[in-house]
Amino acid sequence: MRALISVSDKSGVVAFAKGLEDLGYEIISTGGTYKLLKSEGVNAIEISEVTKFPEMFDGRVKTLNPLIHGGILHRRDLKDHVDMAQEHGIEGIDLVCVNLYPFKETIEKTDDFDEIIENIDIGGPAMVRSAAKNFADVIIVTDTADFDDVLNRLKDGENTIEFRRDLMIKAYEHTAAYDAMIANYMNYRFNQGFGDKQFIVGKKVFDTRYGENPHQKGALYEFDSFFSDHFRALKGEASFNNMTDINGALKIAASFGEDPAVSIIKHANPCGFAIAENLYDSYVEALKCDPISAFGGVVAINGTLDAKLAKKINEIFTEVIIAANVTEDALEVFAAKKRIKIFTQDQPFLALSDDLYDFKHIDGGFVYQESDKVGADEVKNARQVSELSATKTELKDLEIAYKVASLTKSNCVVYVKDGAMVAIGMGMTSRVDAAKCALEKAKESGLDVSGSAMASEAFFPFRDSIDAAAKAGVKAVIEPGGSIRDDEVIQAANEHGMSLYFSEVRHFLH
Repeated sequence: MRALISVSDKSGVVAFAKGLEDLGYEIISTGGTYKLLKSEGVNAIEISEVTKFPEMFDGRVKTLNPLIHGGILHRRDLKDHVDMAQEHGIEGIDLVCVNLYPFKETIEKTDDFDEIIENIDIGGPAMVRSAAKNFADVIIVTDTADFDDVLNRLKDGENTIEFRRDLMIKAYEHTAAYDAMIANYMNYRFNQGFGDKQFIVGKKVFDTRYGENPHQKGALYEFDSFFSDHFRALKGEASFNNMTDINGALKIAASFGEDPAVSIIKHANPCGFAIAENLYDSYVEALKCDPISAFGGVVAINGTLDAKLAKKINEIFTEVIIAANVTEDALEVFAAKKRIKIFTQDQPFLALSDDLYDFKHIDGGFVYQESDKVGADEVKNARQVSELSATKTELKDLEIAYKVASLTKSNCVVYVKDGAMVAIGMGMTSRVDAAKCALEKAKESGLDVSGSAMASEAFFPFRDSIDAAAKAGVKAVIEPGGSIRDDEVIQAANEHGMSLYFSEVRHFLH
């Protein structure tokens, strides 16, 4: 029996090779892997001894040889294949262990295109695909995490076709993801990220119990290792809908740096948000905005969930909590609650992945774009177009309102007072309706909007929204500007003694 081992990630490879040797495998290897194995006492054979050719062109050609691929690909159940292999002196290779050149690590550390090109693997993917194609006879190992399982199955006589089939699927996933990464990078470098083909690759983190509805299957996939590194379940399992709601809550709560921000979300829409002196007070103020909608919602906490805050949250039914970190005392508060789900990122403050691109499925395909990001200084750098300036407090409220509006489904209008959202209208077909709906909701909740700051994620096309805001007592407004009637909107703000700022950046979210 023969095993070919050629790996970039050498984690655990020595123990794996020694385990194969103990099982009677002859080890063939290449380059740095060969040197490592020999130095650690593995009786490996260098690839050139098999091919009778030296490695060529700085290692670009070393395994692309019939003696290698013939050894992998010939079918052991076909007499013609076996006879042909014997005729040409081709010995079978029964296990291939390959992982690929570190292309991802290379593009993360350098912009040197020559170095990047040299870290595109050619022989590795060819061997992986050959072994995977012939999985009926050959074991293909591409993941260091599978080393122990492979050795144990070989020892126990459990090298089944089903096992090799699972490794085959993983191998094709490995090469497909690798090629997709290279294609996407080249399009990013030379075509502004928008090539003729776009590849979206994710690694499964976990299956959800079902999808959006019980008759749909669902799962969470991650780019790189974001959720593996920044998402841990402390209580309960996250559903498909939980994850979309958590995403909405996180984006808002994590947009304020180290501020003690608390966001409350229901069906992916914010129904409460506040930044106060501490997280406890922030939650109390956030809950006031719409306590009815908050029932059964998702709470995102930009900091530590402690026992005091946990007891407060526990006063109503909350389905999901996502916090930067959680104390053991806080977990104990919810011990008797079976339905609540608690997750953490295990760090001081909430973090976002900062994805470069965004996409959305439409029937028959998807639309793809650069990710929208709310700049840290968009409010600070907004252009004052009114005669009156906002106060320091009003500017902070404008920042909160602006960020919440920018991260909420259009059309959206947000009212914030003293660091807390007091009204929001979102997902409306009319911006005027969004503004009116928000005020009506605030009135029903007994919240005083007078003295608040208002934000819209897109321009007001007419002055009527400003007139309505003034009637409600709004003192400061921020919007992108850009309407053909901007002059009328500015005039309305001046007539009502309001401050008005144009960010000159639109943040639609559909």
